[in-house]
Amino acid sequence: MYDSVIFDHDGVLTTLVELSPLRDATWDAFAELGVADPDPDHVEQVVIHVTPEDVRAAAEPYDLDPETLFRVRDELQSAAQQRAIADGQKVPYDDFDALRRIDAPMGIVSSNQQATIDFVLDHLDATDLFGTAYGREPSMTSLHRKKPEPYYLERAMADLGVESPLFVGDSDSDIAAAEAAGVDSAFIRRGHRADHTPTPDPTHEIAGLDDLLELDGVPVVGDASAASGPAADGGREGGAPSR
Repeated sequence: MYDSVIFDHDGVLTTLVELSPLRDATWDAFAELGVADPDPDHVEQVVIHVTPEDVRAAAEPYDLDPETLFRVRDELQSAAQQRAIADGQKVPYDDFDALRRIDAPMGIVSSNQQATIDFVLDHLDATDLFGTAYGREPSMTSLHRKKPEPYYLERAMADLGVESPLFVGDSDSDIAAAEAAGVDSAFIRRGHRADHTPTPDPTHEIAGLDDLLELDGVPVVGDASAASGPAADGGREGGAPSR
């Protein structure tokens, strides 16, 4: 019996944002720091899937502090995503309400910004569903901690007081983080992952959140086999997610 279920966010709980607002926000970050005409390759280098080396390489030609560039880039990208959420361009998947039938503590571990995750949960009035919710802090340190590293996943487990969660994600980094933390994983095959072969191999593969309710070991409301204690009472008291 899993004692909790922890989710990635983008592409799992809510739809992916278009790349263009993130790219525009990155251009704006350079402009805000006084670089009016950066090399497009340097901008592209820090739009998505960013490493510390990418940030330093993009900052160095303009004598920018890499930490400052990354912080401003993160803040502007988060603001762009918040606008997309408020405007209905980034929305929860149709099966989001399946989570309300899971009779166990739940959490979120995302490589998106913490400010973005907080805004989504508040906008959806879904904060009380999750006992903890992690995104990245706007610092380059977070690039060393994000998935596939298990850092945030292990922090979420500690927050929830659990040892045997199921981690649900849509990317190789999600599956690798679960493996590194020594926990089971479920690869969710949304439309944008229709032809993807996950590596490493996940414990389960599902087509949507409704399928979670059918997996052996996931406690479901009304399931007589659900464990008593924290998993059975949901382990949640409402209010803001813990950090």
